[in-house]
Amino acid sequence: MLRYLPFLLVLAVWIYAFIDVLNTPEKEVRHLPKVVWVIIVLLFGEVLLGPVAWFVTGKKRQAPGTSGGGRTRWVAPDDNPEFLKSLREERPDENNRDENKRDENNRDKGTEG
Repeated sequence: MLRYLPFLLVLAVWIYAFIDVLNTPEKEVRHLPKVVWVIIVLLFGEVLLGPVAWFVTGKKRQAPGTSGGGRTRWVAPDDNPEFLKSLREERPDENNRDENKRDENNRDKGTEG
C-alpha cells in the first residue's frame, strides 16, 4: 500500500493544480494565458513541473492577513457600529411602550384604590 503513496500524492497535486487553473479568473493569471497554463499543467503534471510552475509563478497570490479583492471583513454584530446604532434607534419605541403600560397600570390601580 505504501508503494502507491507517492503516485497518489503526485496525482492529488496534479488534480489540485488543474482545478486551480480552471477556477482562477483570467485577470489573476500571470505571465501566460490561462489556456497555456492548462496545457502546461496537463503535460508536465506527471513529473510535477507543471503544477509547481503554476503554484510558484502562474497565479497572483496575496499574503495572509491582507484584504483580498475588495472583500469586506465580517464583523460580529456587537462590534458593528451600524447594528448598534439601529438598536439604539429601536429602543426608544420599546421604552415608550413600557412607559405606556406602566402608566395604564398606575391608572388602573388609582381607580381601584
